[in-house]
Amino acid sequence: MVTTIQINEKTLKVLKKIKDETRSSSYDEAINKLVSHQNSESLAGFLGKRPIKELLKDLRDKNGRF
Repeated sequence: MVTTIQINEKTLKVLKKIKDETRSSSYDEAINKLVSHQNSESLAGFLGKRPIKELLKDLRDKNGRF
């Protein structure tokens, strides 16, 4: 079943980044990967060993804030 949800632009940017970083084929897969790690004590290493600058790239707003 396909469902449409409304999210703001900031959430969409974050979700796109998570989808790319987790190499997920869909937003659904990316969300399920996040949820499956919910019971873990830590998400350390979830996005791999990429530099923090790379992970946060393009997530700043027009004033340079995260």
